[in-house]
Amino acid sequence: METASTEPAVSLGLRAPLVRADLMTTIGELRDEEPWRVRGHNARTLVKFPDLRVVVVAMRAGSRLHEHRTAARITIQVLVGRIRLHIGEATVELGFGDLLSLDRGLAHDVEAVDESAFVLTLTSPRAD
Repeated sequence: METASTEPAVSLGLRAPLVRADLMTTIGELRDEEPWRVRGHNARTLVKFPDLRVVVVAMRAGSRLHEHRTAARITIQVLVGRIRLHIGEATVELGFGDLLSLDRGLAHDVEAVDESAFVLTLTSPRAD
């Protein structure tokens, strides 16, 4: 006798009303793609709405995302490894399970201390 699943149907579309992602599988796939081999980092957007974006970023040890800023508020949650952010005069190191939020417009860079992966969440620049 078959048992009906109680899990809701999940769409793989970026703008689906419900998105479920296997983050560890996504990280493995990112490490198998050309940008990882060529640049030492790779990313995939999992959720994309006008007011919210969720991105998984994988970085090889020693690789760097050069200084940049965003009009959005962001959070960074480390899933694997350790990363270091330089934010103005401050240096913040994050490891597995750490979460950091940054306000709009803060210039920062990201350096992978170890082979690392993190979830980047961006809010709408218009949202308050």
